[in-house]
Amino acid sequence: MPVQTRLTAAGERERHDTTIRGEPTVTDLPVPTARRLQPPRWRDPRLFLGLLLVLLSVTLGALVVAHADDRVPVYAARVALVPGQPVSPDDLRRVDVQLGGQQDHYLAAGVVASDRFVLRPVEAGELVPSTAVGGRDDVGVQPLTLGVDAGSAAALRVGARVDVYVNPVDPQDGGSRDRFRGPELALHGVSVSSLPRGGDGFGSGTVGDRPVQVMAPTNLVKGIIGQVDEGARVTMVPVPGAALRVER
Repeated sequence: MPVQTRLTAAGERERHDTTIRGEPTVTDLPVPTARRLQPPRWRDPRLFLGLLLVLLSVTLGALVVAHADDRVPVYAARVALVPGQPVSPDDLRRVDVQLGGQQDHYLAAGVVASDRFVLRPVEAGELVPSTAVGGRDDVGVQPLTLGVDAGSAAALRVGARVDVYVNPVDPQDGGSRDRFRGPELALHGVSVSSLPRGGDGFGSGTVGDRPVQVMAPTNLVKGIIGQVDEGARVTMVPVPGAALRVER
């Protein structure tokens, strides 16, 4: 309780109460009670919600990582593949690519059967379509060696696709074989399968300076051989986009 003191004339001290009537003192004010922190309970719904969020984030992260690398192993051509040739593991290389729902359209990497043959041209580096490989009975081409001008043959390489023109001898030239009826397209877009460096390729001594082997449809081989036997001149023209040999 606050008090004031003062000295009187007699030197005595007088005390006066300065408390305002009706005003509470410090001891009369309520004292707050400290609350103890309660440990989390296992039945607290917030705890279950937190665990659920953690599990959900872990699951989503695992799914993202799993789908980030959904590549499948397939074969690509190491070199140009020519119709009619046997499929050799040395001609293929494994690549891992993302194909989505198209993976059945390409040759899956694995053991290559010994009785598999190339059915259609496949460029070097190209993924091998599953339809480009089949059995021996599915092959519809045969190797045909024709003699062509050495200058034209110099630009060719194995796997290049060419159009083959045959220029038959004019039957009215009197047997001199110096007159021709005009070139006719005999083979379209066939693949060069071999470039022999010399030897007695078919017609190499009479209608060209260099033998070139192409894979010709089986049903057309007989007719071309007959025309070449009669003295026809053969010319090969690369199709647009064909892989050619470039001399530097």
